[in-house]
Amino acid sequence: MSVAMKLFGKTKEGKEAYLFTLLNERGMKAEVTNYGAILVSLHAFSKSGKIKDVVLGYDKLEEYFKNPMMLGATVGRNVNRIEGAKFKIDDVLYELVDNNNGNNIHSDKEHGFHKILWDFHVICDNSVEFYYRSVDGEQGFPGNLDVSVTYSLTNANGLIISYRAISDKKTLINLTNHTYFNLNGHESGSILDTVVTINANQYTPIKKGLIPTGEIATVKNTVFDFEVPKIIGKEIESDCEQLRLAQGYDHNFVLNYQNIGIRKIAEASSESGITMEVYSDQPGLQFYTGNTMKQTVGKGSTVYQKRGGFCMEPHFYPNSINIKHFPSPIFDKGMEFKTTTIYQFV
Repeated sequence: MSVAMKLFGKTKEGKEAYLFTLLNERGMKAEVTNYGAILVSLHAFSKSGKIKDVVLGYDKLEEYFKNPMMLGATVGRNVNRIEGAKFKIDDVLYELVDNNNGNNIHSDKEHGFHKILWDFHVICDNSVEFYYRSVDGEQGFPGNLDVSVTYSLTNANGLIISYRAISDKKTLINLTNHTYFNLNGHESGSILDTVVTINANQYTPIKKGLIPTGEIATVKNTVFDFEVPKIIGKEIESDCEQLRLAQGYDHNFVLNYQNIGIRKIAEASSESGITMEVYSDQPGLQFYTGNTMKQTVGKGSTVYQKRGGFCMEPHFYPNSINIKHFPSPIFDKGMEFKTTTIYQFV
């Protein structure tokens, strides 16, 4: 096991950003940067023994300055959508930037956590911790928030992402990672042949703007039933209002066995023979199939296209701050937000 560090480039302000390479005993490798606490690459072995980089990203630091698709990004203070770009805590109204047709998405895509230069600490020979203080009022959220994101690579071929945050004021905390996966390799094109399983027998239907209606619906006999392994492309073009609204899958799945800690929540496999299991302690999983991906040049001059990657993002349900019967993302002063996601390659 080892962690290596090298200069990745300089920010617009002239500050140095670093690229950290985590390497395990089997030869699996992950690269992360303290700019945005971003996952830059993740190299896993195919059934033929060839190593493949299975996450979309860029070669150069400056390409992450724009990063409109938020490739590999740590998202905060709140991931996903908030209706009307506003919410209340104890009858105090907080207003966020309107960056999604009257709503808010991913807090602030121009000044969010993925655009911040984080401090860092190499914990041991397999982990690097990024930490940051988000000041009271930043992005429109209350409280000074101390947050850390730790990436660890195990010898069992698991990438562990651990999040911790604590505020000096009652606030909303909902963090995740927005990595796009392609298990045939980041450069291989469409992900529609990927076989996916999601351990959820319910999901949250959406309305215009991809905001949850508040309903919790069964997946049984619908295109959202992934309890049995299914190819992503099997029903993605079905005549279904929910799929039309999102141009594919961009929905929150209500995960089974909530409140028991970390458990297996999903699995994906590809023709390459690479299988990824996802573990989390969160109540929801946003499954996104890259429906609105714009053509962009990524690593190795690869041109990424629509549905060239998929995201599996564990977190609280979208707009849960405004829907009382959804699991609450509100944390009292001094109450720690703590969650772990594991991407396990088998």
